[in-house]
Amino acid sequence: MAALADQGVNLLAVGWADGHIARLEAGETVQFRPRGNSMSGKIASGDLCTVAPIGDHVLAAGDVVLCRVNGNQYLHLVKAIQGDRYQIGNNRGGVNGWVSRRQIFGRLVAVEP
Repeated sequence: MAALADQGVNLLAVGWADGHIARLEAGETVQFRPRGNSMSGKIASGDLCTVAPIGDHVLAAGDVVLCRVNGNQYLHLVKAIQGDRYQIGNNRGGVNGWVSRRQIFGRLVAVEP
């Protein structure tokens, strides 16, 4: 890979949510089934999640959002808000970090088994 980068080839990593984020940015609502247990109690692994574009929605602590934190993509909670910054974390006590609103692409509007 280093040889390709040396030749000027752009090696962008593709994240699990890139396609969903692109559709949200285009104004579409998306559905997907995330895997993992970081949101247990709110979202079970494999539940069908419906995520709508963030639009003008006023975010609050407790909202579940599709976002990018330090290059990683998460469907996680807004844990705290400080001015125009949002702390993102899971439902098991973990914290991913702080983001601006432009790093939040959609919010969870429905969960089905």
